[in-house]
Amino acid sequence: MLAERPGQARLLAGGTDLLLQMEAGRHRPERVVSLGRIPGLDAITWDDRKGLTIGALVTLRQLELHPTVQERYPALQRGAAEVGSVQIRNLATLAGNACNASPSADTSPALLALDASVQIAGAAGSREMPIGEFWTGPGRTALAPGEMVSAILLPVPDPNARTFYYKLAVRKAMDLAMVGIAISVVPQNGSFASARIALGAVAPVVLRATEAEQAITNGNLTPERIEEAAQLAMAASKPISDQRASAEYRREMVAALTRRGLRQLMV
Repeated sequence: MLAERPGQARLLAGGTDLLLQMEAGRHRPERVVSLGRIPGLDAITWDDRKGLTIGALVTLRQLELHPTVQERYPALQRGAAEVGSVQIRNLATLAGNACNASPSADTSPALLALDASVQIAGAAGSREMPIGEFWTGPGRTALAPGEMVSAILLPVPDPNARTFYYKLAVRKAMDLAMVGIAISVVPQNGSFASARIALGAVAPVVLRATEAEQAITNGNLTPERIEEAAQLAMAASKPISDQRASAEYRREMVAALTRRGLRQLMV
């Protein structure tokens, strides 16, 4: 049905973004295709070798309450719990949140920090893509006409991994992030064997602060190195000024939250 109307059909899962966009006139599709009757898309499945598979119809509320997500992927659980209200989370889906490609989405930094990938289905077959390559710009993804995200995949985490997600917003609930930071590290002998730092709401897409990651791996983790990583994360950000915050404030908060997250994770 998507292939029959390339560019003129939109998928409907929870509809929390799509219906508002249609009401505002941003999208006027000829056809709205509901995924609701496709079996198996509403499941969260765990495999000891492959990790977690989150179907395209899994809601953020399901994710927030799922024991495996809470135990193994707490940063993603925290990000899901930050989205809107309970009523919104009972409708909104993780796949839809990812496909909306908003740089301020609460779940996106955690997905990037946790090395997620997307499973894409289309008339020509299926393929997988790292989540960091999936977002190509604000509201834009690498989906070709006639393709859809069928699942989001998360690898098995290291048993020693620690994660952090923090959303900076004016209100404590139902507000868009001014800055969102997710960090995933594996502690080892007073240092981090690996580290991933993902920044949201401070660039056209959610991005990794790779130089900051390198500053805190494979060496003694001192306060000076944490400060260096915080400054490098700030340098990696490319925020804009808008009604929620100035670019300068966002940059400063990237450094502050990176510093806070790393200090918490090294304890």
